[in-house]
Amino acid sequence: MEDKMLLAVTVVVLLVVLSKLKSFLAAKPKLKLPPGPWRLPVIGSIHHLGTSPLIYRALSKLAQKHGPLMTFHLGEVPALVVSSPEAAQAVMKTHDISFADRFANSTLATLTYDRTDLVFAPYGERWRQLRKICVLEMLSSGRVQSFRRIREEEVARFMQNVATSAAAGATVDLTKGISKFVNDAFVMECVGSRCKYQDEYLDAFHMAVLQTSVLSVADLFPSSRIMQMLGTAPRKALACRERIQRILQQIIQEKEEALDRGDKTAYDSILGVLLRLQKERSTPIPLTNDTIVTLMFDLFGAGSDTSSTALTWCMAELMRSPAVMAKAQAKVREAYKGKSALTEDDIAGEELSYLKLVVKETLRLHTPAPLLLPRQCRETCQIMGYDIPKGTAVFVNVWAICRDPKYWDDAEEFKPERFENSNLDYKGTNFEYLPFGAGRRMCPGVNLGLANIELALASLLYHFDWKLPDGMKPKDVDVWEAEGLIAKKKTGLILHPVTRIALANS
Repeated sequence: MEDKMLLAVTVVVLLVVLSKLKSFLAAKPKLKLPPGPWRLPVIGSIHHLGTSPLIYRALSKLAQKHGPLMTFHLGEVPALVVSSPEAAQAVMKTHDISFADRFANSTLATLTYDRTDLVFAPYGERWRQLRKICVLEMLSSGRVQSFRRIREEEVARFMQNVATSAAAGATVDLTKGISKFVNDAFVMECVGSRCKYQDEYLDAFHMAVLQTSVLSVADLFPSSRIMQMLGTAPRKALACRERIQRILQQIIQEKEEALDRGDKTAYDSILGVLLRLQKERSTPIPLTNDTIVTLMFDLFGAGSDTSSTALTWCMAELMRSPAVMAKAQAKVREAYKGKSALTEDDIAGEELSYLKLVVKETLRLHTPAPLLLPRQCRETCQIMGYDIPKGTAVFVNVWAICRDPKYWDDAEEFKPERFENSNLDYKGTNFEYLPFGAGRRMCPGVNLGLANIELALASLLYHFDWKLPDGMKPKDVDVWEAEGLIAKKKTGLILHPVTRIALANS
């Protein structure tokens, strides 16, 4: 009797469970997710990244098999990989509002002050107001133009350093030289003066960037407290952030003291603009010192490394393409024959249109941020017939898009002429070419980034001939990228400069 009663109860319980399960499944129909590579328990799809240390290269190969919209699991984090112009347009234009949030793993969230900065802040009113300040006050065309004297002076100093090496018959590490020039110019634009904390800040910043070059267990398993405790990357990121914050606060304090002494030139910088707005209390949201620190962190991060990376790749590709180098040098030397130095007025004319094509082609082959910055789905939606769940991280693989032979003839070749009769630009409206992104989250610093590249590149080509070290051929110039969010050249660019047109003060 007891056995029969137990069996009856078991059957009833089982029927109830099955009924509830049926209701649950009926209420939540199975989503049609984009295809993707097979995955393992716990680690998801990350074992597929072993084909290359560079994530965007590995994802590009996988997308060739699984399609331009691909599901990929980074541990327990669901991700969508976008690898075609049509898919990019769907995410960054058609459904831009649905993907207007930024995705930040544990390390990035720590570095960006728990996403209270501009770059990784959640989409909303605070983000809109911060971006408005950035676009209208900090990075407007007029503001960028006001820094032209800084750029001209820093380019002149850079050229003088190269000329000194040329006179001694020595090689130069152009990668380091470019990095120093861009960092010096960017500090002057941001702070308005030489900064005694610059080297300390850059060391802390580069340590922070290093933390983003690998996926830690804390990043892969954000819901696990144990993994958060075991992961060292967020703790190292916090140490870097605190160091950066201390340095930036010291810079702000010194700038405030200069303003208190009546030094009006202290306003002639991006930091000065922010301090003026803070003093006037004219912004819709309060500009606290903490907010200013986060904005300065974003500026250094988004501006200095990307500009120096792009300029280094310009010179590397020109060294690999002697015919293009000769044409670019001939154009600039013919246009400004007899001048002892170039100015920004010179490079603004049509005479240097070919040089601008060189920059465009470099940014096609070597987009500084090959996966842009990751977005996050704010609400479940449909893209190209597939369901994208809320919370999905989204990576737009512009490295793959810009090298897709379906959209680019001789996609792996460096051919600036491809842009001669093209309407492709940096505005984010042509989805086969997105070096600065598109939509609401497009990079607002395009003007400043290009300004920090063009005059320096023109001057390097105008004043100097460039030779590779003995025994090295153009095809031997390495074109592999270092690991990390920024696709820097993996090896330094070591060249022999030969002065062709003397500098004014040589």
